[in-house]
Amino acid sequence: MTNIDIAVLATYFVGVAGIGIWSGKRSLDSSQSYFLSSRSVGWLAIGTSLFASNISAEHFIGLAGSGSSAGLAVAQYEWLACFILLLLGGLFVPFYMRTGVFTMPEFLEKRYNAHCRTYLAGISLIAYIFTKISVSLWAGALVLQTVLGWDMWTGAIILVVATGAYTVFGGLRAVIYTELFQAFILIAGGIFLTVAAVSKVGGVSAVMDGVDGEFFNLWKSIDHPDFPWTGILFGAPILGVWYWCTDQMIVQRTLAAKSLKHAQAGTIFAGFLKLLPVFILVLPGVAGRILYPETASNDMYATLVNNLLPAGVKGLVVAALLAALMSSLASVFNSSSTLVVMDFYKKFRTSAGEKELVRAGQVSTLLLVGAGLAWLPFVGMMSDQVFLYLQAVQAYISPPIAAVFLVGLLWRRANGAGALTAMLVGFGLGALRFVAEMGFKAEASWVTWPPLAWYASINFLHVAILLFVVSIVLLVVVSLLTSPPTERNLGVFAARGSAAAIESRMSGTNLALGVLLVVIVLAHWAYFSPWFFGGTN
Repeated sequence: MTNIDIAVLATYFVGVAGIGIWSGKRSLDSSQSYFLSSRSVGWLAIGTSLFASNISAEHFIGLAGSGSSAGLAVAQYEWLACFILLLLGGLFVPFYMRTGVFTMPEFLEKRYNAHCRTYLAGISLIAYIFTKISVSLWAGALVLQTVLGWDMWTGAIILVVATGAYTVFGGLRAVIYTELFQAFILIAGGIFLTVAAVSKVGGVSAVMDGVDGEFFNLWKSIDHPDFPWTGILFGAPILGVWYWCTDQMIVQRTLAAKSLKHAQAGTIFAGFLKLLPVFILVLPGVAGRILYPETASNDMYATLVNNLLPAGVKGLVVAALLAALMSSLASVFNSSSTLVVMDFYKKFRTSAGEKELVRAGQVSTLLLVGAGLAWLPFVGMMSDQVFLYLQAVQAYISPPIAAVFLVGLLWRRANGAGALTAMLVGFGLGALRFVAEMGFKAEASWVTWPPLAWYASINFLHVAILLFVVSIVLLVVVSLLTSPPTERNLGVFAARGSAAAIESRMSGTNLALGVLLVVIVLAHWAYFSPWFFGGTN
């Protein structure tokens, strides 16, 4: 890193601080302003915030690494997200905005009961602290160690403190508007590295000719260890529904929209942005496999940055990495504090005023920052494989949650008893898979029973399908065997033909853009397959 690169990084930090201070000035007046930015955010900021919250430092490392080792197959997750974002705007957001909720657990209480709310709030907080915060810290510190030479403690502490500062004092408004800035930084950084890597190889045609044709085939066999086409088509969307449509960290951005039309336009814009990571993160990894065939997958992105970029541009790309990390970290801090205050503190301290709720949000954010710092010794002790296990936890707890939300919106007869049963049993089956998988990989004797060994070894996307189906069956059966939902529970539905139902329909412009997005994704699916245009061979 040259002095020019350091100056670029310093400019980035000054920019983030300035935007955070400016945007957070009006965030301390009420809980709605602190946690939902007074519901006044436009579609552009919502779309970029959704994108930036999703893309973190591990995406830079992981997508480039997957591109270098397996080609474009990992693109399926990125492009499937386009469809799920349309589902978020078209089906889920109208329900959320109509009920005026702050959190996803709060919505579950309105649709089902208080037990469902407590379960989702608790499991979400645990998952945030032990997976999202820890993984983000590890990935960010690893990048800073590789590129800047900082030790992991120094890098992680700087990132946690810098991100926590504007999150504590600015609330969601500061998070969203810093993410608007950070999204363009990370896109620009990705474009610069892509151009450098592909040009070094000799152009896009040279990249496609320089690797096996299977690298550009999106559709893998049913027994592929990572990307079986059955898992991609039927399992990945289940995880997508949980992440994009029911996870507080993501959905909270749409709840801050100034209107439903802005929320829906924001989800569509985020869908178009999700087309980009394949070309600005995965494709450089493929080019890197040609340029540096001996480099380990997880080291590929840092290798490309160190070897291909000139002074100044390298600083911009490192700033893009930091932007990705800080935006995701800020999102999880803010969303976690919202869950703490709205689903626990406010519920048990009903007399709390608006200023007290804001202070509680700031304190809970500080505690989460402290939890992130306290986790650092464990971060240093853990291996890449353990972090993969931690991320797998989310895959095993998410199908029951996705089932409960989706069925709850599509079937009025679903009730709280069925929802809670589905989530608890689904969690138990997911936990069994998690433990059995670790035992199977360690070749433990207790996993030799054939049914358990099968359950422990099948692809996790196939496990997601199984858990989703079991959860739906349980939800339906228990709901039919118990009392129907109350009128209060059914209040989330708008009467057919009512003003609320009419308002929830997408505008003509949004609908046309949504259709265009679908066509673009289908065209990519067709081109990068062996069955249609033959574009990969």
